[in-house]
Amino acid sequence: MEAVSQSGGFSPSSADRIRTAAGTRASVKAVSAELNPDSPRMHRREARVAAALPPELPAPALLGSYDEDGWVALAFADVDGRTPQLPWQPAELDPVLDALAVLAAVPCRVPDLAPARHRIADMFAGAHRLAADGVAVDGLDLPALVEPAIAALDGDALVHVDLRADNVLLTADRAVLVDWPHACRGPAWLDTLVLLMEVDRFGGHDVDALLAAHPATRDVEPAILDGALAGCLGYFLDQARRPAPPGLPRVREFQRVQGEAVLEWLRRRRSSR
Repeated sequence: MEAVSQSGGFSPSSADRIRTAAGTRASVKAVSAELNPDSPRMHRREARVAAALPPELPAPALLGSYDEDGWVALAFADVDGRTPQLPWQPAELDPVLDALAVLAAVPCRVPDLAPARHRIADMFAGAHRLAADGVAVDGLDLPALVEPAIAALDGDALVHVDLRADNVLLTADRAVLVDWPHACRGPAWLDTLVLLMEVDRFGGHDVDALLAAHPATRDVEPAILDGALAGCLGYFLDQARRPAPPGLPRVREFQRVQGEAVLEWLRRRRSSR
């Protein structure tokens, strides 16, 4: 048996690609409450989501899980792939956008999945928390900007919510989306917008042209996309001012940098109209 540790992401969970003595390959991640008190709950939730994902979706199959003695471990079918380069390259971004088109076209069949209006609305409430604390963000009325997006969070698509390069694996012929603990039922446009926030942060792409071309976002009203960006901006900046969670020392700096990048994108969108 052999195991090769995988780096990347923010979770304190271990992540290893293993090969058993019988030659079976799998990707395994495990965490305990000692590393982070919320991570075992997230692993349990991901196990429930992953077990119900339709096989036609670009996601690895769940092989099994372990939940005893304070540890939660998940085993997935091993994907012979690698994470995309940063900054994003067009040849690597295209298959991920194709995977999101597939995801958007498949109705959500994961039972008892929370609606985005509940899960995402709480994140977007960061805009209200900043305003209530008197934190000015570039003269923007974030709560007012967010409202059109809150009203558009209903939908029947399976939404990953947390798409970044470290949650994608590129194989020879497709992109595979991994790490599903935050999945919810909502609008098909949300994942494309979330992914393009990171793409824009590293530069090199006309993200508004990509929004206009992608089947999941091309027909969405600009005020809804602006509102979702404002909601994400409020979330990132609100979280960035808090102490780092146990076991996640880098997440607040990431949230600050990503929030500043989203603010710049929102400025460009508003100044172009």
